[in-house]
Amino acid sequence: MSVIEKARPVERSAAVREPRVTDEHGRRVRGWELALRYALLLAVLALTVGPFLWQLSTSLKGPTEDIYTSPPKFLPSDPTFHNYERVSETIPVWDYALNSLKVATANVVTNCVGAALAGYALARLRYRGRRAATLAFILAMLVPVEGIIIAQFTTMRELGLNNTLVGVVLPGCIGAMNVLLMRNAFLNLPYEIEEAAFVDGANVWQRFVRIALPSVKGTLAVVAIFAFMGAWDDFLWPLIVLSDPSKFTLTIGLNYLHGTFANDERLVAAGTVIAVAPLIVLFACLQRYFFRGVGEGAVKG
Repeated sequence: MSVIEKARPVERSAAVREPRVTDEHGRRVRGWELALRYALLLAVLALTVGPFLWQLSTSLKGPTEDIYTSPPKFLPSDPTFHNYERVSETIPVWDYALNSLKVATANVVTNCVGAALAGYALARLRYRGRRAATLAFILAMLVPVEGIIIAQFTTMRELGLNNTLVGVVLPGCIGAMNVLLMRNAFLNLPYEIEEAAFVDGANVWQRFVRIALPSVKGTLAVVAIFAFMGAWDDFLWPLIVLSDPSKFTLTIGLNYLHGTFANDERLVAAGTVIAVAPLIVLFACLQRYFFRGVGEGAVKG
């Protein structure tokens, strides 16, 4: 028997070998471990997505349909959008949404620009006190908002920004966590690229705008999502600084809706879906950059 004929049974046996499921380290995952992982993922999915699906189902149910049936029914028997019309008739929800959009957009712009500049300065520039500045940003994350909210309100009052949307935006225009995210992303960039640009005559601004910033688009998307979500969902600070109903944000307006019609859960559910929908659209548009950005800023600290 030739060597080729001896090798053929081995090739056949290798061809019918069942594929192995491995983890990120190349180790084989047993069947019960894989089933346990999927069970945990499904449980987490049910805990996170389940309440939103229930609110969406409740908002589509008509006034004659019972929402407290046992067992609960997720699918409405006669779907209707009448609850969304009632929300707009009860409160100026679109005016509130426009105010929230203005605040969130301004928060995104200021955080992306300010966090990028501060993060680049902490990561790339050489100056005395750089480590102390980084430590200050880390310590700022440890301070609860409730501990400084009185000082923020006093500052806004002295500046004459109470009851204005600028007063809502100003305290959160640059977040400490966003600065640290951008710092870590810039630290992961190879120094050789900027050194080559420096040799070619590029100054600091040119290296920042043309080399460093395009390389961290993913982290910028993460900062944009965090800033938008923080401004859109913020309730306590707008409630304190705003007193004119025409300038209320969406979260304050929905709280008024809930307090006035606490027994009509369909109306409250419709308002909740209106508030959550922009966040879902934003994440759906930026999810590719979001997951890439998490990896950009998670290697070094």
